[in-house]
Amino acid sequence: MSWVGELWPRFPDVHRIAVLRGSGLGDLVQALPAVEALRAAYPGASVTLLGTPAHAALLQGRPSPFDSLEVLPLRPGVRDGGPEDPSATATFLQQMRGRGFDLALQLHGGGRNSNPFLLELGARHTVGTRTEDAPELERTRPYVYYQHEVVRALEVAALAGAVPVQLEPRLPLLPDERDRLRHRPERPTVTLHPGATDPRRRWPAPAYAAVASALAADGVRVVVVGDQADVPAAAEILTLTGDPDNLVSSQAGLQTLPELVQTLLESDVVLANDSGPRHVAAALGVRTVGIYWVGNLVNAGPLGRGRHRVQVGFTPACPVCGVDITQVGWTAERCEHDVSIVADVRPGPVLTDVRSLLGDAQQEQRRSAAEATSGGRGGPMG
Repeated sequence: MSWVGELWPRFPDVHRIAVLRGSGLGDLVQALPAVEALRAAYPGASVTLLGTPAHAALLQGRPSPFDSLEVLPLRPGVRDGGPEDPSATATFLQQMRGRGFDLALQLHGGGRNSNPFLLELGARHTVGTRTEDAPELERTRPYVYYQHEVVRALEVAALAGAVPVQLEPRLPLLPDERDRLRHRPERPTVTLHPGATDPRRRWPAPAYAAVASALAADGVRVVVVGDQADVPAAAEILTLTGDPDNLVSSQAGLQTLPELVQTLLESDVVLANDSGPRHVAAALGVRTVGIYWVGNLVNAGPLGRGRHRVQVGFTPACPVCGVDITQVGWTAERCEHDVSIVADVRPGPVLTDVRSLLGDAQQEQRRSAAEATSGGRGGPMG
């Protein structure tokens, strides 16, 4: 039996667990193995996610290690997106204290803002990470920026005596999603997501267009997705793409999260920046090609390479002002420039990766068809 970091004793009499993870979809996905470990360590306990509306939309009706979800109030460093309403925060915390949590885990960064919030839940036991300026919890480990988020969360779970049961995040499919997979588009499909929360992580639209043009020439259907912030990039990609057969289209700004999930599931390959949709696609079992800045690859890159490939930008300094961007973390100053730091990734290797995974997807589909024809026994020998 193995674990990550130092394995502490389990807490006694734990019946109610709270998990704080109030940031993006990718952050939630990367926390899933740690929560699965908690469930195995405390099989009789209920687990509540303190998360966001996007988390609720993704998990709605879907099997997960959470028994319930509570949407966090807006609060800087806990759930961003607007000004805090102190009365809403007070009401939320009062309600959570009434739940009587036995254990609360902070899987939400260095703890400068999240540790005080976690302590206000009133749980009997608290564990998490902390920077030097963050309040102590009952059990903590140092927050060091360059660590994979899956491993970081598993190390926090080990503070509560939880041993890993899986490493790669998994999101089970809903019944209707399985039905949709049985009626996939016959034409190979690649979905592009040009967005990212940090603009510097966005691969330039002309590079995406170069890949889209080559795929369209191969007869591949290409769908561009994203939220409202990604609409300009999607429009630029379509404008720059050579598409005589009208195989390239955009759904950017037009889909709800469940609709986006359906599009991801209908894809043979998802090509994306380091972003929530790439993490969700991978957790759903879809093949992905990710465009990563080297520092983000350390923290959030896919663990396997059988179904996932990465192309890496190695830009060490801001292309505008030259400030060192490798010194990251809670104390690092960030310059005001949002120029891409993955623009050095060339379209050619990305296209090669996409084509390789498309070939793998087609082979998998042929095997599945053969198994279905043979009665699902995996071939003549059963």
